[in-house]
Amino acid sequence: MTTKWVCSAAIVCLLAAGCGVPKSKPYQDQRSTQNAHVNEQEATIKSSLDDTVFDFEPLPSPRNIEALTPTTTPQATVSPKSAPTAVTPSPSPRTNPKKAAHTEGSSSKKPSVPVQKNSGQVRISQKKLTLSQLVVKYPDTFKLRGSSQEKKVALTFDDGPDTRFTPKVLDALKANQVKATFFVLGSQASSHPDIVRRIVREGHVIGNHSYSHANLPKLSVDKFQNQIMNTENVLQGLIGYAPRLIRPPYGAINEEQVRWVADHHYLIVNWNVDSLDWKSLNSEQVLNNIMQQTKPGSIILQHSGGAETQDLSGTVQAIGPLITKLKAAGYTFVTVPELLHVTKNK
Repeated sequence: MTTKWVCSAAIVCLLAAGCGVPKSKPYQDQRSTQNAHVNEQEATIKSSLDDTVFDFEPLPSPRNIEALTPTTTPQATVSPKSAPTAVTPSPSPRTNPKKAAHTEGSSSKKPSVPVQKNSGQVRISQKKLTLSQLVVKYPDTFKLRGSSQEKKVALTFDDGPDTRFTPKVLDALKANQVKATFFVLGSQASSHPDIVRRIVREGHVIGNHSYSHANLPKLSVDKFQNQIMNTENVLQGLIGYAPRLIRPPYGAINEEQVRWVADHHYLIVNWNVDSLDWKSLNSEQVLNNIMQQTKPGSIILQHSGGAETQDLSGTVQAIGPLITKLKAAGYTFVTVPELLHVTKNK
């Protein structure tokens, strides 16, 4: 009896010990497998985020950048330097991290990125506008032409005065009884004050063409202002008024400078007909270039001065035939202030 009891107890103990193994081991294996799956998810998510390219321009200051929180799981927190610092995997073991990363970068489900959207708006607002865009944005300050309802045109002459061609241009205009607008350089006006006075005396209008024919968009604000104000000071002493009209050299100007012009009650006047006479063309070429482009309200660009290597004889010789042809076509010649119905002075 005792032996039978001892054997029974031994069998019970062996069964208890044997049952303990399958109860604990599957639990340990399950947790180990789950941890390995989580680690694999984290590595995959980090790799996906590292390869993700956000098509936004960074903000000027990293202090303004907030965390990027995608609308899909898994979630990732991105530091101000746009590098992932902490990754929290989805509690659901069924989530596919590659699919989540793909969804995060897709166009159909965009992440919620308010700060980066704002940076995109900043980028748009700071984009440099073309001259044609500036004309549209500042129609009261930037002019290329007059009214197409009036069959009037304005002859304009840049880069003078000089002693080689400006007097000849004045002679041709006087012979044809036409008034024009001269956009003069401050440095040239200072060197040839008598010619400036003659321009005004014969009924023409003076405009500001900067002091030294600088490329204005490349200048600082102060240097830009000096180009305009120094020329104005020279001209006011010679002609008795501060010209309202400004023509930037090369027609080039940026938005900040346009705003300054508007704030100081000037008017920018470029052109819509280019004779290309600065290429030292002959009179027939100059005449054809102008006639092919001219329409009611046109502002025609020519030159009365230039570099020593430039020959503006074609410009001078084309003035008479040009006036004759346009008058025969029914056009009237006026100054720019008359064409635009504005004052010549500020």
